[in-house]
Amino acid sequence: MTRSHRTWHVLTAVAAAGLLLAGCTWGGSAHKAVATRPNIVFVLTDDLAPNLLPYLPHVQAMQKAGSTMSNYYVVDSLCCPSRTAIFTGEYPHDDGVFTNSGNDGGYDAFVKHGNDPKTFAVATHKAGYRTGFMGKYLNRYQPTDPVPQGWDEWDGTGNAYKEFNYQLNENGTVHRYGKDPKDYLTDVVSRKAVSFIDGSAAAGKPFVLEVATFAPHRPSIPAPRDAHRFPGLTAPRTPAYDALPTGAPAWLQRIPPLTPRDTADMDHEYRKRAQSVIAVDDMIGRIQQELRAKGLADNTYLVFSSDNGYHMGEHRMRPGKMTAFDTDIKVPLVVTGPGVPSGSTVSQLASSIDLAPTFETIGGARVPPTVDGTSLLPLWHGSSPPGAWQQAVLVEHHGPEFGSGDPDTTPAANGNPPTYAAIRTATSLFVQYDSGERELYDTTIDPDELHNLAGPAALARAAPLQHTLTALVNCHNAAACQAAARI
Repeated sequence: MTRSHRTWHVLTAVAAAGLLLAGCTWGGSAHKAVATRPNIVFVLTDDLAPNLLPYLPHVQAMQKAGSTMSNYYVVDSLCCPSRTAIFTGEYPHDDGVFTNSGNDGGYDAFVKHGNDPKTFAVATHKAGYRTGFMGKYLNRYQPTDPVPQGWDEWDGTGNAYKEFNYQLNENGTVHRYGKDPKDYLTDVVSRKAVSFIDGSAAAGKPFVLEVATFAPHRPSIPAPRDAHRFPGLTAPRTPAYDALPTGAPAWLQRIPPLTPRDTADMDHEYRKRAQSVIAVDDMIGRIQQELRAKGLADNTYLVFSSDNGYHMGEHRMRPGKMTAFDTDIKVPLVVTGPGVPSGSTVSQLASSIDLAPTFETIGGARVPPTVDGTSLLPLWHGSSPPGAWQQAVLVEHHGPEFGSGDPDTTPAANGNPPTYAAIRTATSLFVQYDSGERELYDTTIDPDELHNLAGPAALARAAPLQHTLTALVNCHNAAACQAAARI
């Protein structure tokens, strides 16, 4: 371990130790020390791209009050592998979940590969935290399935994308919800989140709470009160809109140009997406209000993010995800909490495998040795990482995705790429397909990723990226993955 590595681990340990002692008096009881450990509220949205942030005023306020990670990426721009990586802190090549269904995807693959005991819920629960989960869990999970390990309060559901007429597994008992406005799922989990915070405060225990919404995932059903908002709103038209990159891979070249009907449909969908996140923003406001009312706001990390992004017309693709383009892999990560400087931006590269070890570090829990990610806590506190900090993040995807009955199954025109591995650096995107095709974009001068440079003339530039990609797809713990993430 290098001196810079040791320094970073010391910073992380000191941060964790300081959090454990925050608010405690010397000679105080062990119970008092536990009760003053920081809380965590993690709001995870579904398919939320950064272009929806203008419709989330409470999240914008969080950016002013806390910190935004400007280079945060998911390890797969698809629901189940992304969520599994968040829970475990492992890349798909270690947790075994690459898709939403089949042998290498969905809830069954999550359980088959032994991920249930490896989540941040299990680690923080063992460390004395009260843990709660509300909303969308993993694709193919059914409300009749068992309550996963590590959760004290469990309110998980299955296919509830329509927000009404669904079943909720409430601590092992299945409850049915109907079509009344009060049954709107985002509002239901909002009420349950507030109740969980109230119960944790009454119990005097620190808590970890994840609230996972279906919004704004298709069909993007807004709360009835918001169904007429934003009349005339249209989808953003970036330079990549209806534009095929030069040297595009074969699967992308086959997608035809957008039609006027495509454009009209995307405008309609984008308007519904904006409407559907209003209830999410309302929920964040209610959670913040409850934290203030219980005197917990100053000692709670509130984290906002998404499982993946979403393209709408970029590179000719109809609405979807699963690609390695920034539209799909780059998502918001905003945090407020103790020691987080207000209005700050963290530019270091980070990915979804870094969340589990961050939550575990905050809670003073043991970080499992299988974790591939690294705690972001010192970065959130404004500390600079050592020179050895990762210079690339890995994206892994198995495709095309043709899972029967899966809500994320999309036609080829929506963007459904074949299997690939990719790395995103601060200045480039490099993609290697199983077919041998490659993509290389200089994101400094080509932020919309429209000029593929992966031709013979770019062999020298691609070589170190190829070396790093090979090292990352073969790394198997945090130290190895940090070492592999070098250019």
